[in-house]
Amino acid sequence: MLKQYVTTLAEYAKYWQFSPFECSRPDWNPTLVQYLVNLSEAEIEELAADSRLSLSCFSPWFPKLLVLPDIADEVADAAPPSYDIPFWLTNGIGGRKLAQIEALLAQLPTQPQRLMEWCAGKGHLGRLLSFTYQHSVCSVEWQPALCEAGQRLAQQHQLPQHFIQADVLQHGLDEQWAQVDGAVALHACGDLHLQLLRAGAEHQVQNLYVAPCCYHLIKADTYAGLSAYGQQLLRLHFMYAGRALTRADLKLAVQEQVTAGARVARLRQQEVQWRLAYQQLYQIVSGQLHYRPLPSVSKHWFSGEFEEFVQWAAQYHGIVLPPHIDIERWLAHGETARLQVARLDLVRHLFRRPLEAMLVLDRATFLAEHGYQVQISEFCNYHLTPRNFLISACRA
Repeated sequence: MLKQYVTTLAEYAKYWQFSPFECSRPDWNPTLVQYLVNLSEAEIEELAADSRLSLSCFSPWFPKLLVLPDIADEVADAAPPSYDIPFWLTNGIGGRKLAQIEALLAQLPTQPQRLMEWCAGKGHLGRLLSFTYQHSVCSVEWQPALCEAGQRLAQQHQLPQHFIQADVLQHGLDEQWAQVDGAVALHACGDLHLQLLRAGAEHQVQNLYVAPCCYHLIKADTYAGLSAYGQQLLRLHFMYAGRALTRADLKLAVQEQVTAGARVARLRQQEVQWRLAYQQLYQIVSGQLHYRPLPSVSKHWFSGEFEEFVQWAAQYHGIVLPPHIDIERWLAHGETARLQVARLDLVRHLFRRPLEAMLVLDRATFLAEHGYQVQISEFCNYHLTPRNFLISACRA
């Protein structure tokens, strides 16, 4: 299954392995380009909001996406289970996060275990695990203030949960691994969940339950694969072809948001418009035709005036703008460019879930190579969080 995902993504690489901000004329199938050009803004928004409809509409150009197997053995119900957890135990946990934790609890074994909670924060997951299933939980977190807050809550509620302050990327935690039966992580990012899988396999811990997140947050410039088989496939189909998987490529897997409201969506559209409008102004003023990115900034910049944003951006890039700027002209250019980016993103976004599935399969394969029986499931509905893959592994 991993091979099918790798080869399909490699075959269609030019349709997703690029930055739409830097690509004005993609080398794509002419009929696909014409289809995109003919889409109205309303049609673009409709397709962007419905991944199944989008896949159906683009299937003539990407038939192999339709035959990719589903990697999840189980798919969660639309409504996550509800537990009889007292309100005083859930104070401070956001509603969506609480629903994610409850959904994950339903996928974990109920018999008491000694578990390590990886990248625990205040230990919300571990606290509910201790209360619901009487698990003994060792919560590992690198921020001392969060450890102290979590420990106070555990003691207040008289739960078998204790905290270890440690940087999991630096600390071996050998003593802690020797004292647990398994480890659990809900949305540990990039290198953090990769380190959990490596350390858990090295210490031959019996059970691992990992819901990965933010695959692009890795120290390395490129992703070479975690499993031996995955490394072999990526070398053959990507690296040898000069298409190494970069952090920017991996970020595509986590770009979909299902929780943003209308206001946030409008603000995001305005941000893209303003950034692209400034980019064209920058090219005229500087004479440089290459794309020059700007850093992420607070969203309040895009609630103010465009001219203030442009002045900040010019100062950041060290250029001097002309005294008078035709604001409406550049905003119109920016809107045209935004729609162009939206059209290209419709194609790129077809590959978000397949890319994430490939990365999850690579992690599952790594565990299988180290003697684990592995199951991949969707622990909650996609609309609760798109990062809903759960890797459950048990040593054979």
